[in-house]
Amino acid sequence: MSLQGKTIFITGASRGIGREIALRCACDGANIVVTAKTVEPHAKLVGTIHTVAAEVEAAGGHALAVQIDVREESSVHAAIEIAVARFGGIDILVNNASAIQMTDTLQTPMKRFDLMFGVNVRGTFASSQACIPHLVKAPNPHILNLSPPLNIDARWFKNHTAYTMSKYGMSMCTLGMAAELADRGIAVNSLWPRTTIATAAIEMNFPAEILQASRKPAIMADAAYAIFNRDSRRHTGNFYIDEAVLREEGVADFSQYAVTPGARLYPDLFLD
Repeated sequence: MSLQGKTIFITGASRGIGREIALRCACDGANIVVTAKTVEPHAKLVGTIHTVAAEVEAAGGHALAVQIDVREESSVHAAIEIAVARFGGIDILVNNASAIQMTDTLQTPMKRFDLMFGVNVRGTFASSQACIPHLVKAPNPHILNLSPPLNIDARWFKNHTAYTMSKYGMSMCTLGMAAELADRGIAVNSLWPRTTIATAAIEMNFPAEILQASRKPAIMADAAYAIFNRDSRRHTGNFYIDEAVLREEGVADFSQYAVTPGARLYPDLFLD
């Protein structure tokens, strides 16, 4: 398996899972388009597109940092044009950018509702739409959405209806586009973690003990890497779970991914 020479366009790549996927692919000498809104250091959040680009280069990849607002169609198209001009095309799109607010209906301001739908649903759709004309020219093209399996159980809605709808909107993009693009050879899949992942989103929205009972973002990056190396015509329309993907690749020991070795892991949302 190798992604050498492939061009991977990643949204929300300034930190967390997006950053980790960028670094994992960079180890093969891949071209990584690091996109996000963050270009200057944030008071509470570590990482910018430029710091991650430097890490990509240090890991052996070729980096291009581009600021993007996935809610704006012109911003998305401009970033893709820059990427194609630099690297000649796009082989893989990772729709990782996401906004979260775990509040019930009365506690969710419409401004925050619009942000979640703008980033999660509109951003995924717009980025995919803009990349498809380039992906269709690639030999093994993939779109990977960081979104959960569609589990229509009221318990996954009742405490955070708006957030759940927005993440399921990303998953509906997977469901529909996988069928739509199958005859063009473009794989469209979703990837979701079995456990919570130690990212800023978990740190800011959950108690500290859940962060300590999480896995490191590297498990999602390793699973994404395995998916990217699969035949796009044979592996599409799946709602992958990180641990299951790696078990299929022969991984049996997951202790390396634990934030706290030996701790009981906290299961992620949306999974039975």
